[in-house]
Parts: sequence; structure tokens; C-alpha cells
Amino acid sequence: MWRALASNALTILVVGLFLVGGLILWGQSQYKSEGPLETAMCLQVKRGSNMTVVSQKLEDNGAIRSALIFRLAADYSDKAQQLKAGSFLVREGASMEQIIDDITHSGASTCGSEIEYRIGVTRVQTRVRELDPSTLEFVEITSFEASEEEAPSEYVEKRQDSDTRYRVSVAEGVTSWQVAEALKGIDVLTGDVTEVPAEGMLAPDSYEVTPGDNRTAVLQDMQEKQQLRINAVWESREGGLPISSPEEMLILASIIEKETGVPHERGQVASVFVNRLERGMKLQTDPTVIYGVTKGQGVLGRGLRRSELRRATPWNTYVIDGLPPTPIANPGLASLEAAVAPDETDFVFFVADGTGGHAFAETLDEHNRNVAKWREIEAERNSSSN
Repeated sequence: MWRALASNALTILVVGLFLVGGLILWGQSQYKSEGPLETAMCLQVKRGSNMTVVSQKLEDNGAIRSALIFRLAADYSDKAQQLKAGSFLVREGASMEQIIDDITHSGASTCGSEIEYRIGVTRVQTRVRELDPSTLEFVEITSFEASEEEAPSEYVEKRQDSDTRYRVSVAEGVTSWQVAEALKGIDVLTGDVTEVPAEGMLAPDSYEVTPGDNRTAVLQDMQEKQQLRINAVWESREGGLPISSPEEMLILASIIEKETGVPHERGQVASVFVNRLERGMKLQTDPTVIYGVTKGQGVLGRGLRRSELRRATPWNTYVIDGLPPTPIANPGLASLEAAVAPDETDFVFFVADGTGGHAFAETLDEHNRNVAKWREIEAERNSSSN
């Protein structure tokens, strides 16, 4: 009898172990396999939340099949206590393993609301955007210029959300003074800007910031990135160029940046200035004259006067030979690359062509014909606007 009971108990134990083992394997499969979510969603994890609340929200939204397995897996992997507050993008078909990694890793929000402070050449714009999980594209909620408008309610509300992300975007061609002044007006940053960085030494790019960040530290990040770009591009330069230092490369790149906003033209514009330098011709580029007038402090806001074109300043390339002494703006990476790898052309002239681009020429006669066409276009535009 006792032997029969022992045998039955052993059988039950073995069967139980098999069942437990099967459950564990099934649970592991559920944890690692593709999830049921059909359309990406934005998961908001509020400060002070826990895995129980999060797992139930995921199950209710059809992102996971079992809140229980999700919680057990988080406990088993020692990640239950690493939950971060924020807004996290859960992609369609994301496994429980992927979701747990995303919400416990860095705490950097990957969806939800974002406030972008865009520093452009002519204005500083604040944009409030929100990521649409279904398209993975940001949808603009509102935008305004802080220097001219009162902050809209949408901005004030998003400023109060703890998971709102912040970004400072610097456009190509802005001056260092413009960047420094713009940072002074960004209300999520702190600290004084005691010194404007050297012209050309701020990398146009997008920088994620957090409320309370120091303005000087943000400028330092921009300078470090620009220096890395300068070093890398200078190392990759072609031979035989009429520039002898990274500083001259930066100056030339800044002129290229200010002369064209058309990406495919940068190499051609660079070739014009390289050809002129090699032939001993004056560069004769209006943006350098403008910089001599404004010193980079704001936008001229009008056309150049003849007296300004003749006035001697260190930056007036109608008067001086060669490059000006400093950059005239902060060039982007593409303009730096164009400065050391210009297109191979015989162009020495260019003028606007009415499309936003330029007409290039090898001879003065050809250039004069292009200028005449441009003046006709200008005259037609002026007559139609009157």
C-alpha cells in the first residue's frame, strides 16, 4: 500500500514538474514572441507608477496578451524596480521583452510631446509637436515667436507635463551672436551667456535639452560638435586646394553656406570660390559685405547700398584680396565638406536664376547674359507686386 502511494505521489510530482516546466516554457515564449499590437501606441508612464499599473494599461490597449506574465517577467529579470517615468513608443508587434527594456532602460521619452526652439537666420520659433504613433511623424500643435507673441496655452500646458521633451535646433547659416541671443530667450534654460563663441564654431544641429540646463553648457556642446566636424573634414580634404588650414576651410565653408540654400549647388558654389582664389581674383560675395556691416548681430533687412559695396572693411571681398579674416556664419557639415571637395568646374561667376538656385558661368560675357535674365525676372516680379 505504501509503495503504491509513494509510486502515485512520485507520478504526480513528475507530472507536476512537467506541467510547471511547460508553463515556464510557454511563459518564456509569450515573453519573447511578437506581441498582438496592430498599431503603434504611445505609452505614458506617470511618475510614481508601477509595473502593475503599466502592465494592465498595456493589456487593456491590446499591446500584450497577459499582464500577469508581463509582471512576472519584469520581476524575474530584476527590472520591476527600474521602471522610468516618461512617454514611450510601443511599436506594432513589440514583444513583452522589448517593451520592458524600453520602459526600464534610459528613461528618455521616445514619443509624446516635444517643444522645439528653432533658431533660424531670420527668426526664433517655438514649436509644440506631438508624435503620431501611427505614422511615426510629429504633428505640430502650435508655434509662435516668443519675442513677438505671448506664449499660447498649449505651450504653457506642455511645459507643465513632466514627460515633455525639449530640443534646441540651430539652422545652418546663423551667426554665433544670433545663437547666444536666442538661448537667452529660451525659458527652460538657466545661467548667463557671458561670452559669444567664436564665429563659425557652433555646429548647426538639433540638441536635446532638459529644463534647468545651463546655457553656457549648451553652447559648449555645440562647440565640441563643430570642432569634431572640422577635424574630421579637414583630415578628408583633397590635395591642391588654395586653403592652408582648418581655419581657412571654416571661413570658406561659411561663405558657401550663406551663398546657397540648395543642397546640390554647394559643390558648384565652392568651385567658383576655389577657382577665384587660385586665379587671384577677388571673391566679390555679398554675404561678406553684409557681415562687415552687421558684424553678425542680426539681419540687415534691406539690400546693400553702393557705398557699402565700396566701403573698406576686413570682410568686404569686393575690396580685400582672398578670404576675410573670420567666418561669417556657422556652416553645416555639408558646406564644410564642399569646401574641401568642390566640384571640378571652370565656373568663376554665378547669379540668382529666379528658381531659388543660381546660374553659373565660365566667362564674363556668359555671366552678363545671366545677370540680364535675372534683372528681367526681378523687373517682372516688381511690376506684378505693384
